[in-house]
Amino acid sequence: MGELALPIAFELAKRLKKAPRLIAEELKVELSGLDGIASVEIAGAGYLNIKLDRANFIRGVVSQSQGEGILLAQVYTAPLIDQSYYLVEHTSINPNKAAHVGHLRNAILGDTFVRLLKSRRGNVLVQNYIDNTGVQVADVVVGLTHLEGKSLADVKELLASLQQRIDYYCWDLYARTSQWYEADETQKATRKQVRLDTLHAIEHGGNHTAAIAELISSAVLRRHLETMLRLGIEYDFLPRESEILHLHFWDAARILLTEKGVLQQVITEGKNKDCWIIQRTEGAATADEQAEHSEDAKVIVRSNGTVTYVGKDIAYHLWKFGLLPGKNFGMKDFFHYPDREAPCWISTADPDAQPSSFGKADAIYNVIDARQSDPQNIVKDVLGRLGYADQAANYTHFSYEMVALTPRCAEELGYKLSEEDRGRSFIEVSGRKGFGVKADDLLDKLIEAAKVQVDARQVELPDTERREIAEKIAIAALRYFMLKFTRNTIIAFDFRDALSFEGETGPYVQYAVVRAGNILRKAGVEEAAALGSVVELDNIGEILSGEANDDIWEIWLEAAKLSQLVEQCIQTAEPAYLAKYAFQLAQKFSTFYQRHHILNEADADRKGLLLATAAITRRALTLALDWLGIAVPPVM
Repeated sequence: MGELALPIAFELAKRLKKAPRLIAEELKVELSGLDGIASVEIAGAGYLNIKLDRANFIRGVVSQSQGEGILLAQVYTAPLIDQSYYLVEHTSINPNKAAHVGHLRNAILGDTFVRLLKSRRGNVLVQNYIDNTGVQVADVVVGLTHLEGKSLADVKELLASLQQRIDYYCWDLYARTSQWYEADETQKATRKQVRLDTLHAIEHGGNHTAAIAELISSAVLRRHLETMLRLGIEYDFLPRESEILHLHFWDAARILLTEKGVLQQVITEGKNKDCWIIQRTEGAATADEQAEHSEDAKVIVRSNGTVTYVGKDIAYHLWKFGLLPGKNFGMKDFFHYPDREAPCWISTADPDAQPSSFGKADAIYNVIDARQSDPQNIVKDVLGRLGYADQAANYTHFSYEMVALTPRCAEELGYKLSEEDRGRSFIEVSGRKGFGVKADDLLDKLIEAAKVQVDARQVELPDTERREIAEKIAIAALRYFMLKFTRNTIIAFDFRDALSFEGETGPYVQYAVVRAGNILRKAGVEEAAALGSVVELDNIGEILSGEANDDIWEIWLEAAKLSQLVEQCIQTAEPAYLAKYAFQLAQKFSTFYQRHHILNEADADRKGLLLATAAITRRALTLALDWLGIAVPPVM
């Protein structure tokens, strides 16, 4: 079919009222004279199949890769980097226990998308929303104050003297508290009231219960940031729900919603009596009519005056777009990253604090799991109904499905499974039940497993270097495993599958880069020199003639698609395409490596092209892996 196949003659046929084949004949004449095109053939009733001038194309790829650092052949175009402000929110773990494997998919997807956006767009900043006043934090506070009988002073002492990580301590406490609510049927109502009272005290603030929640949530949050930093994941701003409450974001949002008639109160009897709801059904004239169909009415303010999650989210997103009059977070220094001057800021209600500079985004991406699709759709719908059509159009719910464990992986982690569980395709995790794998434990296990392989292959290296290599391999295994599946796919995580050096894995792609580097090193040539020398060759077309050399040509074609593919990932919000691309290019390089004896090639010009092919593979894969958040070790 050639490198480009065009069906345009069929589209023009309707306008020109002429047979597609005749149009194709005319276009063939025009296209055949263009630089970079070797031949044009007509197939079927009017398809145009174009073969490229291989020498011209390869020189274009080298020129672009050396000049811009982005692999973009002359036949492709990419949009100019714009000056818009893109705000990506991801991770958003409840600060009540250690991060687990399910949280990692969110963080890795979000971080990868940020890397892709930064490569092709303008200003990109990262937020990590912290629900520090929610029921999950309240459960840990209940555990501390009622199960363990600790006061505020006791909690301060605990944090100062705790030998175990606080997020691990809270992991167990959260599970115990969840079981405590249900353990005694006669006490169930009383204990649930304890939970509700604790939640209200935290939301209100200015009391010992809220102070305990602040201490614990902040300490756990720091652990989360440290966990994510192990994977190369960083944030710019941590907006907290406590400030949304205490700075009265909802009050400002409520005025906008009621003025536009988007928010209405239910007056008549029924389960939504005295609630304020968002109308969701076309043609329903009143809030009372809405309330008759619960699936069509979303409660925003309960009858007792408390604002629901969706209400607070509407207010928060109006702030994100700079549409909340007179409201802004204060911000203070919270966390510092190595080799980065700017700190990670956290929100504060302190009136003397520096005002936040993270609102007024042009486009928003929210990385939130698919179970939150309905609330996300409500927020987007409300933006449109308030008259903010552009903002609604630039509001993207970057959804994804859950992460589970394979039965084999669950048993390797020490969980006892029934015969029925062993026959399932995956085992769901549950933090409330204490069933799952902590993110740091997972990373540690992956690093140790990788180090066993590195120790066996690189016995001459010092142990510290072998561990650094093992860490890079482990992170590659984890990140690639989370990224290779499209977002709407449920993942069943498995240690052995992720760490394999064969098949579609991160280590397999890393190995291709290392192998390409070894070829260049043994040949005594740098990557840039290998690429530069191929431009001087005047017989590239001759060297690549014949089917036996198609595998070389396919690598150059694949390498040239990288920028185009990155743009596709951004437009579709789907990083899996880049992961698949990296694997396929690594596969092509493996085939190329096995077929051609590069270092022993006698013909100097052919050897130069083969070395340049290894160099362009190394450059393309290194770029792709960097955008996937994966570093390449010096050896494997």
